[in-house]
Amino acid sequence: MTIKDEIKKVRDNVYEIPGSYNKSMRASGRFYIADEYIDDLEEGAIEQIVNVACLPGVQRYAIGLPDIHFGYGFPIGGVAAFSIRNGVVSPGGVGFDINCGVRLIKSNLALEDIEDSLDELTEKLFENIPSGVGSKGKIRLKENEINDVLDYGAEWAVDNGYGWAEDLEVLEENGKMEDADSSIVSDKAKKRGIPQLGSLGSGNHFLEIQIVDEIYDEEVAEVFGLEKGMIVVMVHTGSRGCGHQVCSDYLRIMDKTYKNYKINIADRQLACAPLDSKEAHNYIKAMSAAANYAWANRQMITHWIRETFEEVLGKSAKEMEMSILYDVAHNIAKLETHKIYNREEEVIVHRKGATRAFGPGREEVPEKYRDVGQPVLIPGTMGTASYVLYGSETAMRETFGSTAHGAGRILSRSRAKKDYDADEITDDLASKGIKVKASSKHVIEEEAPGAYKDVDSVVRVSDSTGIAKLVAKVKPLSVCKG
Repeated sequence: MTIKDEIKKVRDNVYEIPGSYNKSMRASGRFYIADEYIDDLEEGAIEQIVNVACLPGVQRYAIGLPDIHFGYGFPIGGVAAFSIRNGVVSPGGVGFDINCGVRLIKSNLALEDIEDSLDELTEKLFENIPSGVGSKGKIRLKENEINDVLDYGAEWAVDNGYGWAEDLEVLEENGKMEDADSSIVSDKAKKRGIPQLGSLGSGNHFLEIQIVDEIYDEEVAEVFGLEKGMIVVMVHTGSRGCGHQVCSDYLRIMDKTYKNYKINIADRQLACAPLDSKEAHNYIKAMSAAANYAWANRQMITHWIRETFEEVLGKSAKEMEMSILYDVAHNIAKLETHKIYNREEEVIVHRKGATRAFGPGREEVPEKYRDVGQPVLIPGTMGTASYVLYGSETAMRETFGSTAHGAGRILSRSRAKKDYDADEITDDLASKGIKVKASSKHVIEEEAPGAYKDVDSVVRVSDSTGIAKLVAKVKPLSVCKG
């Protein structure tokens, strides 16, 4: 029997992975992966799934979602929950870009309202929102101000004029993790974060002007305030160098100390610490602070998006009803209560390249959406559609209220640069009515749609399994890439 067959058995509720795969450990778990994705799994991702299931305190779940692929520590697209009684926290289960996430901004605009100004809007957005490797924000924080950003997140941004008070109501965690403590974030992380606040960054991060192309669920779409033909703006970015440094700092710390707690791990990338340890407490506080940085970052970008639309279209953002639909994180660890074996239990849920998809009734869901479930945002790749879904009871039962965060890469960046030509990609997207503005041709090649899995297929699996249900499809009109 191959390891892929064994993974399928585990996924189908045969809970023990045979020791023939890893004789030194026994793993238990429940895997949520469609057959088509198991067949496409990299061997490294399979090994990571098994390794995660062997960590101390893991519940009988280590979940692979439809876009699962190899990553540092945990497989990207994976979710694992650890008991607060005897579990661990692992920086490799969150990742380097802490609270990388997606935000969707609505409007009352239609295509005819912007089509003559689309080029100017794209150019101005690219100009007003810094992007690219090492990009620096438009403001210069003083050294003491970074502490407020880390402690208060999007709340700090709104208090300082970057957005509206009502924005906070529709951000995951209201844009602020209460456990954050800037005092235990390293000076190096702060110094990396100070110049980058309010910038998009590089890689797969983007800003898109989009149009609602299709509505799948009219009732939920009405609750979310979405209509076919509506112009929306999607932002995908995270905590920049600040979050990367926090992860690096605590990987080093835990790599030095996990043996002191007599923890056996199959891979050093899974360095971790017991939840009742000083190292775990400090990591959670620092990670929460980096998450707050990311929410402040997206909040400032939202402010400049509104200002850009005002400048180009000559209307106020309020007049254009540029409100936020929702903002979701997809690299984060959080203390949550879930039903496990028919009893409520508090666990720390690691979502790495996975998006929260809480179902109806959960108090964490904004009151305006609570009857239908949490909005879920799954972005596409450059030039492809993105999707709005809603969380479900199935997700609460099967995946700790989680679903996929997007389409994982199938080509490395270096391979994509060899296989694709920037001018050809730009021309192809232009023929489809999509304008692309990027910091370099290499970025366009690295982010070619063909370098990623098919997001339509990823979303279809999420919808068909019921872990997040389709509401709307949005298509890009223009893309700004770093």
